[in-house]
Amino acid sequence: MSAVLDELAAGGVRLAIPLLLASAGEVLSERAGVLNLSVEGMMLTGAFAGAAGALASGSALVGVGTALVAGLLVAVVQAVLSVTLRADQIVTGITLNALALGATTYAARLMFGDGDVGSVPGFDPLPVPVLHEIPVVGPALFEMTALGYTACALTVALAVGCARRTTWGLAVDAVGEDARTADRCGLPVRAIRYATVLVTGAAAGLAGAQLALSEVHAFSDNITAGIGYLAVVAVIAGRWRAWPTVVACLFFGVAQALQFAAPALGLHISAPLLTTLPYLFALLAVSGLVGRSRAPAGLTLPFARSS
Repeated sequence: MSAVLDELAAGGVRLAIPLLLASAGEVLSERAGVLNLSVEGMMLTGAFAGAAGALASGSALVGVGTALVAGLLVAVVQAVLSVTLRADQIVTGITLNALALGATTYAARLMFGDGDVGSVPGFDPLPVPVLHEIPVVGPALFEMTALGYTACALTVALAVGCARRTTWGLAVDAVGEDARTADRCGLPVRAIRYATVLVTGAAAGLAGAQLALSEVHAFSDNITAGIGYLAVVAVIAGRWRAWPTVVACLFFGVAQALQFAAPALGLHISAPLLTTLPYLFALLAVSGLVGRSRAPAGLTLPFARSS
C-alpha cells in the first residue's frame, strides 16, 4: 500500500507540473484581461518543437530552447490578435488551438513519417539524496527531472513576483479590472497585456517541453490531449489567485494519476468518472458552491484608447 501511495503522489505531481507552469502564466494574463484559450496550442507547439529540436540536435537543452521559442511565437500571434487587433479572445484562442493541432500533426508526418517521435533525448530523474527516501513526499517532490525542478521554481517565482501586493501585480490587476482608468493613470495597458501573454506563451512552451522531454521522451499527435484547457480551468477553479490555482493543479494531477492507481488501492471507480473529476470540480468552483468566484472585470474586453 505504501508503494502505491508513493506512486500516486509521484504520478500526481508529475502530471501536475505542466499544468502548474502553464496556469502560472495564464493566471497572470487573465488578471490583465486577456483570456488565452490558446494555451493548449502553445503547449502542443512547444511539445512538438521541443521533441524535434532535441531529436535534431541530440540535446535536450536545445529542445527546451526550441520549445520556448515555439510557445512565444504562438503567444505573439495571440497578442497581436487580441490586444492590437482587438479580436474576440475566445474565437482566436480556439482557432489557434485548431491551427496548432493541424500544423504539428502535418509537420510530424513530414518529418517523421507516421507522426510519432520516439526515443527523444530528454531529462532523467535526479533524486535528491536522503530527501527522496521520505515516504510519499520524497518520490513526489525529490525525484523530478532537472526540467521538472526548474518548472516548479519558475511557478513559484511567477506566483511570488506577480503577487497582488507587488508593484507589477498591482499594475496587472489595475489593467484587468479597468483598463481605461489604468490608462488615464499612466499605465501602459497594451504593453502590460502583451507582456503577460508572452509570459504565458513562454511558460506554456516550457510546459510542453516538460511533457515531451521529461515525461514521455517522445512526441505523438495531440500529445497534450486537453491539458492546456485544463490549465485554464485550474485558473478558474483557483479564482484567479496564484496559490489556490497551484492547489487546483495538484488536485487535477492527483485525479489523473488516480486513474492508474485506483485498482491497486482497491477503488472500483470507472475511468471515465475519474477523468471528469477535474472538470466537475471546476464547474463547482465557477458556480460558487466551493467559494465565491469573480473574474477580473475587464477579462476578454478589448482596450481602445479614447480620443
